[in-house]
Amino acid sequence: MANRVGIDGLATAVSEAVKEYATATADGIKKAASQSADGCVKELRSTSPKLTGDYRRGWKKTKAFENAASVRYTVHNATDYQLTHLLEKGHAKRGGGRVQAQPHIEPAEQTAIKEFEQKAKEACQP
Repeated sequence: MANRVGIDGLATAVSEAVKEYATATADGIKKAASQSADGCVKELRSTSPKLTGDYRRGWKKTKAFENAASVRYTVHNATDYQLTHLLEKGHAKRGGGRVQAQPHIEPAEQTAIKEFEQKAKEACQP
């Protein structure tokens, strides 16, 4: 049998239920963001170009911001950040011509976005 609430306690009961849902949803979305960033790092480590392996191993996730309702992660290359744009977009050679682009960041980003959206929808379900 459900708990009965008098008319005087209705506002308080509704307020508590909304707070509980908001907290649970925020926690679920934070967890989804963390998991998506981890997945993005894992995908980047497996799909990045490998010459010595330093560039591949350099992918990290950093918590940029967090409060009670949200969190923001940054996925970046901690060791060879200078190479990210050059490898992703291609660049001019010293003697003329161009080096072909090796897109690996944008596909990982799109996968992480889709994964986050799916997990966030699941977190918002009551």
